[in-house]
Amino acid sequence: MSVNGIHWSRDKVLFALADIVMVALAWGIAFWLRFNFELPVEYRSMALDTMPWAVGCMVVGLAVARVQRQAWRYVSLADLRQLAWGVLLGVLATVACVMVLRYPGFARSVFPIFGLLVLAMLSGARATWRSIAEQRHARGGAGGQSSLIIAGTLEEADQALRTLKGSHDWQVVGIVSPREQDVKQSLQNVSVLGTINQLGHLAEAHGVHSVLLASAPGSALRREVLLRWSGSQLNLLTMPTADHWLNTPATDLRQVDLEDLLGRTPVVLDAGDLAEWLSGQTVMITGAGGSIGSELCRQVARFGVSRLVCVDVSEAAIYTLEQELRIAHPEMLGNYYTANVREYERLLAIAQKHHPVVIFHAAAYKHVPLMEESNEVEALRTNVLGTLNVARVAGECGAQRFVLVSTDKAVNPTSIMGASKRLAERVVQAMADRYPSTEYVAVRFGNVLGSSGSVVPLFTSQIARGGPVTVTHPDIVRYFMTIPEAAQLVVQAGRLGQSGRLGQSGQIYVLDMGEPVKIVELARLLIRLSGRTETEVPIVFTGLRPGEKLFEEWLANDETTSATSHPQLRVVHQTAVVLSLYELERLQGWVEDLGPAPSPNVLRTGLHGYVQEYRVRGA
Repeated sequence: MSVNGIHWSRDKVLFALADIVMVALAWGIAFWLRFNFELPVEYRSMALDTMPWAVGCMVVGLAVARVQRQAWRYVSLADLRQLAWGVLLGVLATVACVMVLRYPGFARSVFPIFGLLVLAMLSGARATWRSIAEQRHARGGAGGQSSLIIAGTLEEADQALRTLKGSHDWQVVGIVSPREQDVKQSLQNVSVLGTINQLGHLAEAHGVHSVLLASAPGSALRREVLLRWSGSQLNLLTMPTADHWLNTPATDLRQVDLEDLLGRTPVVLDAGDLAEWLSGQTVMITGAGGSIGSELCRQVARFGVSRLVCVDVSEAAIYTLEQELRIAHPEMLGNYYTANVREYERLLAIAQKHHPVVIFHAAAYKHVPLMEESNEVEALRTNVLGTLNVARVAGECGAQRFVLVSTDKAVNPTSIMGASKRLAERVVQAMADRYPSTEYVAVRFGNVLGSSGSVVPLFTSQIARGGPVTVTHPDIVRYFMTIPEAAQLVVQAGRLGQSGRLGQSGQIYVLDMGEPVKIVELARLLIRLSGRTETEVPIVFTGLRPGEKLFEEWLANDETTSATSHPQLRVVHQTAVVLSLYELERLQGWVEDLGPAPSPNVLRTGLHGYVQEYRVRGA
């Protein structure tokens, strides 16, 4: 039975009747207490006559506070505050009704006694019922539950314990904290057994094989536990991410993975705003078959675009993407083109057919060593001329927004790839001046975990072969993000890049990437997660490759940043002069005139003329 949107099950009806009975008892007991346990005869009839009014008013007060919606088994402090508010409303209503009825000689001190009794009886009943339910659950599920230790501060452990309430799978036997002062304290009847350094010993002593990392993603504690205990006998677990909550219960713990090594909290999208922006629009994505491009397609599709135009030079990649999106988003119109961003006329024809509102440009050559030797001219043709073509198409077809996927390697570049991407950024800024009706932005981010050509697939294959795992330098560090984060960042920056918010086209955005990760730590973690040791799979240092840096940078010497409306995105301010139309034409002519096999020295010298901060490593 449903009344006013509430489903009244048998248990809910019984609980409501129990509340009514307790309210009636509280009214009678209030009179009894008021007269020192000896209720005069004349007040007995007064108590009985006014009881229906008191009960009715209290029921109305509790109903206004929506107390009837509470689940007794899961009552919390918030529920008790709600209950207190309902009782207060009920007492005030009772006072008003009884005073209107004008009972002679009515003892007004009954009212506060009545309110306190109702609050005590109703909250006590709920707390008792929850305790009974939890004890029954503990007895019933103990046989199939696995023991678990929570690793985190008291605040983090408290939240984890609340989430695990009612879990049929886990029984928490203790907490380990990073703070010495927390040891021997108790939280929700669970003791703090010791510190993080004692985790292995404590787990062995209590026969526990699973540890829940309650600290936030990217925290120092999580990274410490992950690097120290991965690959040991301990099963390291974490809560499901927000993206999985729709399909996964919060108590369904997941295994830790590489994402938990990131030195910051994951990217959080302004989903409502993005849906409002993209819903019903036509969006075009170049490089749609690549790691970032395909994830961009997935992210954009879930915001309800009416048409998605996917462009990639790889037939196999675009076919695979088509099969995936047709199944995942059958209501969306999809157009899948095999086309090269170097071919302006082909891109223009595609854009003029569909008139995209937004164009995301992800097509690029990105592998640093591969572009450094024998393929330098290919990097310039695709990363520079390809960007020029797509940016020009965006302006010619009247797109509202153009977003370039850039990289941290474009900052003070020491590689052909980095210099070509820096030049691509400058091309986009020049296009912003040429086509003022189109908003142009670029987005820089670091290395992407699991993308094609990244270290993770390389290390994984090396571990599978038994090693060695090759790391270029023991001190080399990189900023990392996941593939979904990279795509989300691009989409979010595209939304920010509009004159209504920040007032300038041609802006460059960077992500607050937190702490960098040592590549050798990443290699060790992957070895341990594979269930092997560094003795079985050794790590070998091979030396820096051509064009490679020890440390990546986010800003050039002439650049500063300021905050945006998104907490993890910052906008770059720079003093570099924007390329003129003449310089753009000269740049295009220079790249085209290099020919199929230019001299590496000639190419590098010419590139330095356009990107003055470009330096060859060791020069």
